[in-house]
Amino acid sequence: MNAKIKIDCGKPSEHIVNPYLFGHFVEDIRDHMEAMLAFPLKDMDFESESETKKAVSGNWSPFTNGRNTEYALEAPAPRHSGRAQRIRVLSDDEAYAGIAQKAALKGPMTYKVKLVARASIELKYVFVEAVDRRSDESLGRVRVELASHNWKEYEADLAVARACSASEIRLYVPAEHPRWIDHVSTGMLWIDHLSLLPADNIGLVKREVVEMTRDLNAGMMRLAGNYISAYHWEHGVGPALERPVMYNEAWGGWTSKYFGTDEFIRFCRELQVEPLICVNDGSGTPEEAAQWVEYCNGGIDTPMGARRAANGHPEPYDVRYWEIGNEVWGQWQVGTCSANRFAERCASFAKAMKAADPSLVLLACGHTDQEWNETVLDLAGEHFDYLTLHLYHGYGRFGMNRDTPPEERYKAMAAYSEWTRRDLHETKARILANPKHAHVKIAITEYNTMYYPNTIRKGLPEEHTLGAAAANAANLNEMLRCSDMVQIGSFSDLVNGWLGGCIRVGDYYADQYRGKEPGWSGFPLTVYGTPTYEVMKLYANRDIRRMLPVETVCGSFSIQANKPTPIQLDALPDLDVAACANEDGSVVTVFIVNRSLQEVNTELNLDAFQATGETILHEITGNSADDINSVFEPNLIGCTSRIVPAADWQRGYALRPSSIYALEIKAQA
Repeated sequence: MNAKIKIDCGKPSEHIVNPYLFGHFVEDIRDHMEAMLAFPLKDMDFESESETKKAVSGNWSPFTNGRNTEYALEAPAPRHSGRAQRIRVLSDDEAYAGIAQKAALKGPMTYKVKLVARASIELKYVFVEAVDRRSDESLGRVRVELASHNWKEYEADLAVARACSASEIRLYVPAEHPRWIDHVSTGMLWIDHLSLLPADNIGLVKREVVEMTRDLNAGMMRLAGNYISAYHWEHGVGPALERPVMYNEAWGGWTSKYFGTDEFIRFCRELQVEPLICVNDGSGTPEEAAQWVEYCNGGIDTPMGARRAANGHPEPYDVRYWEIGNEVWGQWQVGTCSANRFAERCASFAKAMKAADPSLVLLACGHTDQEWNETVLDLAGEHFDYLTLHLYHGYGRFGMNRDTPPEERYKAMAAYSEWTRRDLHETKARILANPKHAHVKIAITEYNTMYYPNTIRKGLPEEHTLGAAAANAANLNEMLRCSDMVQIGSFSDLVNGWLGGCIRVGDYYADQYRGKEPGWSGFPLTVYGTPTYEVMKLYANRDIRRMLPVETVCGSFSIQANKPTPIQLDALPDLDVAACANEDGSVVTVFIVNRSLQEVNTELNLDAFQATGETILHEITGNSADDINSVFEPNLIGCTSRIVPAADWQRGYALRPSSIYALEIKAQA
């Protein structure tokens, strides 16, 4: 198959491509925080219900050879959340007694142990030990002296000799501990908190995650998602152990109290990206949102600014971008409401937040339903700067399911950007229909491929394939073509999470309820990027500022949908092409997605541009559209770069099926 691409380099766009277009998104959903944060232990505050006959919290298990060791869950230390784990060691047993939890540990590595405990006065010390649970080999042990009958925080360094994916952390009173004569109030140990943190963490986040995210050059990082509509920001600031343990009403389980506002800002600063925070418009109030703004941006002479300073951050965070409402049109959302009601709430939130900081840039919850957008724009459009869209195109739009032939399913996925184009053009027209809100731009604050139309995915890794990466690249091309209006993008999610994240930690795929046990592969510590990670990194790290006109003549494909669709599905172009120039026009970058399952021989012609004799070609490809990266082959799909003579493009260069390219062409000096 043959194709011709013609680019007019003499007509750069007047608008500038916003680097925030290549942003990312963190949410407290499923295992996102668990995978992202560096703590190897769960249930560190003993918040969960017992899963055994013994009264031992959640992920912990009894560790004792005593016949009479007693376990109970009690109230925590003062000002602390969760519960305290009580262990009673009876002297007559002369046994070891404590608790244990499975974990995957790096090594050699030093872990900072934090323990909050109190004990009967005859208990003088405990051990914290890491062992290989397959062989019971000790990987490291530290003795913690118990210095008080009252609650006290202890810290120690645990040196772990080697990495072990099947380790176990044990905290226990050893059998050789001197015994006591049994009577009332003896042999009792209370544990309020136990955590381990590897020395290589960066702001509590896994070093590998930070380094991989830094390479994404994201521009912007969004804190939001369904959970935010039941999230009260005050629960996530101040001393971590004094933050309340809160149930995650959107996704189940416990919210991560260890990644609140201050930690999120530190994460953004570490990455040198702009933070975007979504406020609680579901169960929260305008006053609460305004206080959050003041906490982030207020001087130390303001009540919330003083509170931030007391938490160790005297300088304002200067968070400019704030989002009001996350999918509040959805029945799954806390505080779901009509468009009229949301417009009223949006206006009241915007007024309160702008009163706290008039310089804010505000985003308001939009929809692919243009009736919703019309109402929100007409009633509240003067109060915000961006209307948001969430774009998850799935097989359901085509009437397809798992029984649909694989080639048809792939072609449907490859056409997701056609739906993106329709949604963007309709939203743009709605915004520009009235001068009252014609200033509003578009922010796509969540998007990803979505293979199956419901929320139970049964462990399928399809969202992570090379084909999915091609679909996401085509989505980016569409966002670039519409970048006069679309200025913010947030890929969903950053790490694991719902659709599985572009960064993967361990074994999970995009599975809501039926995933394999963590560590089933033996590689739970493996951190790697999906093919879409490679796409996001490729696009965000190019020197692009302005769009260039493109004409593409190529073959086409058709989709046999099983129900009527509002877009034409016949004669869809095999190639999706977007062209850009840097600020001074000395570099032209051409993004090409071969959406077809055939090789395409492609000629390139540049008007009004004197190119050098060589081009740089970046390629993301594989042997099949179904190829994925996994813990077993984390680098199967990557991005390779090579020099291609300009003459090869004049003769025609072969582009592989279901593959993504970025071609960089420099002007002659």
